[in-house]
Amino acid sequence: MGLMDKVKAQATQIAEKAQEAGKVGQAKLEAVQARRKADTLLAELGLIVFDSQVGRDGPGDEKRRAQLVEQLRQYEAEYGPLGGASGGHGDGDDLHPGHGDGSF
Repeated sequence: MGLMDKVKAQATQIAEKAQEAGKVGQAKLEAVQARRKADTLLAELGLIVFDSQVGRDGPGDEKRRAQLVEQLRQYEAEYGPLGGASGGHGDGDDLHPGHGDGSF
């Protein structure tokens, strides 16, 4: 095998590794974007539930609540439980720290 053949083989290997790294990066980006969307859906659902608990039900809240739950079920079907591996109400996400005692 000549020098040029070796260079071409190495260049091909580098290109394949770069392409694989790009795919992994894209998948991570999509997962982060999906999690942010799920967080937004959860926040909206939480507001609807809170409003209901304090007597501020709005027209269409039941329908919207059902839509949000369905979208969150679809998220879980693709990405797994929203609560993380523990299945609890917090996934240890540093972007969304909780106090654990119900305080803000």
